[in-house]
Amino acid sequence: MYRTIIDFIRDLYGQPAFVLLHEPRFLGNEKTYLADAIDSTFVSSVGEYVNRFETMLRDLTGTSGAVATVNGTAALHAALLLAGVTRDDEVITQPVSFVATANAVAYCGAALVFLDVDRDTLGMSPEALAQFLSTCVERRKNGAPYNRTTGRRIGACVPMHTFGHPCEIDRIMALCDEYRIPLVEDAAESIGSTFRGRHTGTFGLCAALSFNGNKTLTCGGGGAIITNDAGLAKRAKHVTTTAKVPHPYEYFHDAIAFNYRLPNLNAALACAQMEQLDTFLVAKRRLAAAYAAFFESLGLPFVKEPPHARSNYWLNAVLLPNRTERDAFLAETNKNGVMTRPLWNLLNTLPMFQGAQTDALANAQWLADRLVNIPSSVPTAFLKKTIAEPSAGRTNPERATGS
Repeated sequence: MYRTIIDFIRDLYGQPAFVLLHEPRFLGNEKTYLADAIDSTFVSSVGEYVNRFETMLRDLTGTSGAVATVNGTAALHAALLLAGVTRDDEVITQPVSFVATANAVAYCGAALVFLDVDRDTLGMSPEALAQFLSTCVERRKNGAPYNRTTGRRIGACVPMHTFGHPCEIDRIMALCDEYRIPLVEDAAESIGSTFRGRHTGTFGLCAALSFNGNKTLTCGGGGAIITNDAGLAKRAKHVTTTAKVPHPYEYFHDAIAFNYRLPNLNAALACAQMEQLDTFLVAKRRLAAAYAAFFESLGLPFVKEPPHARSNYWLNAVLLPNRTERDAFLAETNKNGVMTRPLWNLLNTLPMFQGAQTDALANAQWLADRLVNIPSSVPTAFLKKTIAEPSAGRTNPERATGS
């Protein structure tokens, strides 16, 4: 069976020497905009393209505020601080995530609480969150939530939309509102994904996006904070720009802050990529549909978008029967020129986070034993077909699940 899968994937990508997991596609104005940014001499954090990119993000997500940052980790770090997370607080998140999620919490000096995920969304389980809140959290000091076991204040909740699949963010939002816990979405992987018609990252107080080199939309690095809170957006821009108070020539900074703004060069690349995002999303859904049909014929579960969600299918994934089969699949595919990767090591198992409070994490461990990411770059043939269609980017194609 492995040989059949390897041949199918290699055929999708035209039989290159090695099929990468997710490589960028530069098909539009990238070189033109980069040259223009260089000619303007505004190559750092001030420039036309930074402003344009932030406007494009607001238009895409339907938010009133977007602040471009140097990467997604910086965006999440700043977002947590803006949400009020302070040293010795606790932040609730999930163990199924890239390490940057936990690192950003640690940068704030806060402790981590890892709660289980759901198998269908790969994101934080509302049931696990409800159980933790009802059994471990009490209200003190004007209703503020505290962990009964540790005595620490719960400073924020950070669910992550894993591989671009939206979690049940509406139920998580309702629980956070009930317990007065700021909701900060880690939407790093979910540009273009929606849940119940709303873009991911728009349910909480604020959210972090990422435009790393392996993302659906890339500018080499890059990230952003999005929010509908005008005051928070203003503070976000201020604290990510070294808290410099505007003045014609004086250098006055009114707080300890960060040099986290996105350079204009990266923003030029980002603007060109944003112009093609709809095309990328249509083509990626076609790829996911092809994978879904193929793996169904083999009897292997393909990870599909959850109910009420429209996923960008950033990274496609299949589920093997057990860890032994998973490891054999990883070894065979990589040996034969197809890059595949396991789920990240669960964050609570990493040495720096092993002391964190957790629940049983049964679903997280189940997924870690079985899930494998498969090549998810948009095949050239899918892109050409999508670009050739007049409706590409303006109408939604069939659901990638085939339903």
